[in-house]
Amino acid sequence: MTGIMLSNHFQNGIETAKLVWSRLPSSDDVETEEELERRVNGGGGAESLDYEVIENYAYREAQAKRSKLFNWYYAMLKWLIALLIGVGTAVAAVFINLAVENFSGWKYAVTFSIIQHSYFLGFVVYAIFNLALVLTSVFIVTQFAPAAAGSGIPEIKGYLNGVDTHGILLFRTLIGKVFGSIGSVGGGLALGKEGPLVHTGACIASLLGQGGSTKYHFSSSWLRPFESDRERRDLVTCGCAAGVAAAFRAPVGGVLFALEEVTSWWRSQLMWRVFFTSAIVAVVVRTAMAWCKSGKCGHFGSGGFIIWDISGGQEDYSFKELLPMAIIGIIGGLLGALFNQLTLYITSWRRNYLHKKGNRVKIIEVLLISLMTSVISFGLPLLRKCSPCPNSDANPDIDCPRPPGTDGNFVNFFCSTDKEYNDLATIFFNTQDDAIRNLFSAKTFHEYSAQSLLTFLVMFYSLAVVTFGTAVPAGQFVPGIMIGSTYGRLVGIFVVKYYMKLNVDEGTYALLGAASFLGGSMRMTVSLCVIMVEITNNLKLLPLIMLVLLISKAVGDFFNEGLYEEQARLRGIPLLESRPKQFMRNMIAQEACKNQQVISFPRIVKVSEILYVLRSNKHNGFPVVGHGRNGEELVIGLMLRSHLLVLVHSKRDFQSSPFPCDPRGVTSSRHIWSEFVKPISSKGMTIDDIHLTEDEKEMYLDLAPFLNPCPYVVPEDMSLAKVYNLFRQLGLRHIFVVPRPSRVIGLITRKDLLFEENDNPAAMELQTTSSSRS
Repeated sequence: MTGIMLSNHFQNGIETAKLVWSRLPSSDDVETEEELERRVNGGGGAESLDYEVIENYAYREAQAKRSKLFNWYYAMLKWLIALLIGVGTAVAAVFINLAVENFSGWKYAVTFSIIQHSYFLGFVVYAIFNLALVLTSVFIVTQFAPAAAGSGIPEIKGYLNGVDTHGILLFRTLIGKVFGSIGSVGGGLALGKEGPLVHTGACIASLLGQGGSTKYHFSSSWLRPFESDRERRDLVTCGCAAGVAAAFRAPVGGVLFALEEVTSWWRSQLMWRVFFTSAIVAVVVRTAMAWCKSGKCGHFGSGGFIIWDISGGQEDYSFKELLPMAIIGIIGGLLGALFNQLTLYITSWRRNYLHKKGNRVKIIEVLLISLMTSVISFGLPLLRKCSPCPNSDANPDIDCPRPPGTDGNFVNFFCSTDKEYNDLATIFFNTQDDAIRNLFSAKTFHEYSAQSLLTFLVMFYSLAVVTFGTAVPAGQFVPGIMIGSTYGRLVGIFVVKYYMKLNVDEGTYALLGAASFLGGSMRMTVSLCVIMVEITNNLKLLPLIMLVLLISKAVGDFFNEGLYEEQARLRGIPLLESRPKQFMRNMIAQEACKNQQVISFPRIVKVSEILYVLRSNKHNGFPVVGHGRNGEELVIGLMLRSHLLVLVHSKRDFQSSPFPCDPRGVTSSRHIWSEFVKPISSKGMTIDDIHLTEDEKEMYLDLAPFLNPCPYVVPEDMSLAKVYNLFRQLGLRHIFVVPRPSRVIGLITRKDLLFEENDNPAAMELQTTSSSRS
């Protein structure tokens, strides 16, 4: 009997495994980058989001059924989701950092043990290790999650701006981002894991907001009240802030990053939840760091999470140093703008020519870049002459030399004696976090020669430009810090040499260089300033960081836009900037839509006509018009394409007579509000999913219960700049342009809107004027 039960359990386990495996997407099911690009350029991939509330009868009935108990549950659930977003993002960040540090630690430990006998054999093992990790990353992206390539910040910024690019928030994109980042960063490529962590946090927030993933059987019905794009937008904003907070251990910087860089709409209530999410991330990450200090995390040491403490460095600065610091800001603006332009050209060529040849070319490209990176990082230190270690009596805190791949300065690599170190290997043959920590290190005068820093700057800058845009998860925060800290330390060497009487520290200039390059490339100011202060634990340098950021951003803005804006335009993501263009002030709304052919529906429309219109164009919204008592045409409302597809597919509202029905009660008996909600993790319903008989096509549909009766309307002679501001600030998807109204029903002022829930608005002195009374 026991054997039979075990056999049944075994058989059930096999069937479950088959079911799970069958639901994993194969290479045929995954949308390729070319298909995504065609969908974006063709209008099918980048779709506007409906941040406007569709106040039709279905929505109003759903709102009327909500009790006070549900409202309390809904409010508490928002905070619970914020808590889960923080915990989930922090756990993902800890997992990525543990994996990267351990893979890198094993790689450098094995390589260092082999080079004691043969440097050539050590290089072969080092290159194979990197190739294996990078191959894992690019294979995951090309075969499993193509939307996981890159940093993901331009796509998330587009989503929070009102543009939904298909695939960016899927469950498989989250998996591809996490494991792809481990392979690409652990493989030694010139990229970071901080940008992908922002995308990871956004994916976690999106999945929690929709109750999980139904496709992979990870879902919960009690987490699904967030059905509008506006509510999902707030959750994704929390995820972005959590990603930055987890990447840099900078919770305040994460909040400001979400406010300054990615989100387009901000509210005080959202600020509280974003701050709460970032605080949760900080607590979880700190707990994980404390647990790892006991030695239970393998090679994960003090170099694991990014925090470069330079509080023991330069205490003060003089006015004489402001000139070289301003020069650092200018250099950062120039190199940052050049980086944006070079990556734009190379990425455009790669997407238009190279990547169109298939996934095999993408894999070969990344492997060649990995091999080139291994040759440069291993080979160039071999050509560099070693330097003697500092005097241990004069510098008792310095441990020189150290083996490659370990946390600390003064790496011994291809040196003739044990008391020498290779300054180029200290930053090249090392993890990026440890290399930055070495460049930021205080009271390490003359550790690096100007020749080594210049060599590293040129080679790593070139590698970062070439690597950006490949088919792997890639962030630009850490490479930017590497590049900036290199030329910053180079300037610091000359300042120490010519300003000998001042208390100057080269590590301080490395920090300022890192801030200047990020400001010149990404054009962030407030959030980046706070992040740099948080990760260096030195508040005294705040004025200097502000100075170089302002200069580098001003210089960079003179040449081009920021990195994320340039990449968003390259990917076909139509971002609406915070201000309208100057020429829009001289245009009116009618001029913006003069070439459009308005396609509208009557209130009672034949089903065959709906199918014809949906098949013949790609519009996502249609005006519904009727006729007044005097025969004039009136706008009844706005009907969304997605709602039409739901109604035609369900067939429950078809009627044989072309006469209006009573809208009240129709939606509650036949539909629920969630039927009209577009799933965030799928393409939604398409016209190809509709299958009707000839008799059904001859029936009618009354659109009144399902349309938006109160769309936003502007007069035809309103300036386009005012229309732009209205459209962007309200997060609209459609706005009607109509002739100027002929009469005024009333006038609402601020006083009319200031009444409490229990007050009777009719009993108040409203500033309204009835035209009939006039």
